[in-house]
Amino acid sequence: MTLDIGRSFTYMFEDENWIMKIVIGGILLFIPIVNFMVVGYMLETLKRSADGMDIPLPEWDDFGGKFMKGLMLVIIGLVYTIPIWLVACVLWGLLAVAGVAESDALASMVALLGTCASCLYLIWIIVVWIVMPAAMIRYAVTGEIMSAFQIGELFSFIRANLANYIVAIIIAGVAGFIGEFGVIACFIGLLFTMMWAYLVIAHVLGQVQRESLAVA
Repeated sequence: MTLDIGRSFTYMFEDENWIMKIVIGGILLFIPIVNFMVVGYMLETLKRSADGMDIPLPEWDDFGGKFMKGLMLVIIGLVYTIPIWLVACVLWGLLAVAGVAESDALASMVALLGTCASCLYLIWIIVVWIVMPAAMIRYAVTGEIMSAFQIGELFSFIRANLANYIVAIIIAGVAGFIGEFGVIACFIGLLFTMMWAYLVIAHVLGQVQRESLAVA
């Protein structure tokens, strides 16, 4: 089964209230903390897409519920990046030691440890980049935060839907790039193209989930 990529880029315009929904999201997106509501809105869109709704844009209601869903996803992301921050701290410490090292042997050891830490840093960034979309799908569909940390199930989901999953990650990257490119149309353009990008990502990830059920 393949994804309907084109529809992910255009479906939101079929909603009769799409302008207002994107305007509201675009405004909220750039208000610190409050923008967690937009993340929650994206998760609701993802689930509705996974459920097969033709035009899955939710209404802008239940702001508290959307805020909590968005906050939980942010927490999930932070937990996954803890190892990255720990390794970064180790790297900063090693750089400080290297700066004051008087022994060539010590400096060489520090350099070797720094290289190993850098490799671990890069590897974990790649792991997070691969796993987070699956974690997002799981949390959006189940509503249970712990489902985003069931690593075995996440990798099983990725393996079972590898082709669609890779395509979805690429589409998410393209949408994010186009969204940020809105800065050319000044700040207002960026405001709303980023909201559009969130909706593209939600829809394509929802399709991955829906297709996974179709072939199960």
